[in-house]
Amino acid sequence: MIPEEDDSLTPRPPRRWWHLAAVDVTPLRRHRDFRLLFVSRFVSFFGSMITTVAFPYQVYQLTHSVLLVGALGVLEFGAILAFAFLGGALADARDRRSMVLLSEAALMGCSLLLAGNAALAQPQVWLLFIVATAWGLFDALQRPSLDAMLPRLVDTDELAAAAALGSIRSTLGQILGPALGGVLIAAFGLSVTYLVDVGTFLVGLASLGMMRAVPPPVDAERPSFRRVIEGLRYARSRQELIGTYVVDMVAMFFGMPLALFPAIAQNLGGARVLGLLYAAPAVGSFLFSATSGWTNRVHRHGLGVIVAATIWGVAIIGFGLSPVLWAALFFLGLAGAADMMSGVFRSVIWNQTIPDSLRGRLAAIEMLSYTSGPALGNFEAGVVASIFSVRVSVVSGGVLCVIACVLCAAALPLFRAYDARLYHLAPDPRPDSVKRENQ
Repeated sequence: MIPEEDDSLTPRPPRRWWHLAAVDVTPLRRHRDFRLLFVSRFVSFFGSMITTVAFPYQVYQLTHSVLLVGALGVLEFGAILAFAFLGGALADARDRRSMVLLSEAALMGCSLLLAGNAALAQPQVWLLFIVATAWGLFDALQRPSLDAMLPRLVDTDELAAAAALGSIRSTLGQILGPALGGVLIAAFGLSVTYLVDVGTFLVGLASLGMMRAVPPPVDAERPSFRRVIEGLRYARSRQELIGTYVVDMVAMFFGMPLALFPAIAQNLGGARVLGLLYAAPAVGSFLFSATSGWTNRVHRHGLGVIVAATIWGVAIIGFGLSPVLWAALFFLGLAGAADMMSGVFRSVIWNQTIPDSLRGRLAAIEMLSYTSGPALGNFEAGVVASIFSVRVSVVSGGVLCVIACVLCAAALPLFRAYDARLYHLAPDPRPDSVKRENQ
């Protein structure tokens, strides 16, 4: 038998810088269900981003209150807070694909309700707040199953690439959705805009329906309060997880200006400018994601999250001080790139440190962390703007974001020092009897 040649001794040509930076599409090429999920989330999220522009715009047009626009986020977060742990427990005990499907259908119903309300001669403001609450409820039931599915669809060494692809998917939606949303509102009105979202939900549901089932672990127990506490204890025992939650929450709480966009756009050109403001962070996110190949060679993910959150705060300060539209869009783009950098590194930490038996419940905690900051931050921004001014609200929020990131870096040394090369999965928190049955 002829021995195989040792490739390790064969010199290889150096890789070009653009090869090192280019996004890794291996998960899309290798895994059918990941492709279907990618298509479903891209189309559905694209439509949701259209509604994300239309929804606060409609509230502001009906009430002329930035405080009430911010209250939308508080109601949505309140529902997420109430149902997130139920969604996490169900994700660890039920078929995850089915949970995503059912929640997606319910969210489509919310958009149908918005379209019907917008078609009325006098749209009802109270109904908008009910829909915001329902939106949070169904999102809380869907997101843990959605997040917990990913490690079951790709290989472990493809997690960073899958996270980057998910970032590209979401940022494309954030770019195209708000931009189209502003055009649709100006050209056809709010009811048609919401109906476009309904159409994207139908495409997303069809793609999800073609996926194979993603059943829970074989030793899954029924959802219970004890199971929720088990997940909370595990999260508390891992400072690297606590760091991902806290840093993102404080950055978004102090530096989230989205609730102020309708008021800012009112002075800059109306609905079309509003779409640009919403799309600008997504452009930055997309540019980062499209050149994210280098993230596979980063191992200090905790430090990366802290640096990214600090850059976000600096960019928000620049946005608040911008005298012209192009400068404001530039700093929003920089903020979006920093947010995506943080998201990629946080996703890798989560998927490296959480056992499959706990992924649903820990995904619920993750969801609370990355939704609570923006939801409460939008309300905080509205309160400060109503007391002082829009500019004071944006700039002061960015300054407090930077200060909070520095304090987090000092208070969380294990998170700051996290190195994926030295990581070892923590002991499985399940009882020994359960683990023996699964062997």
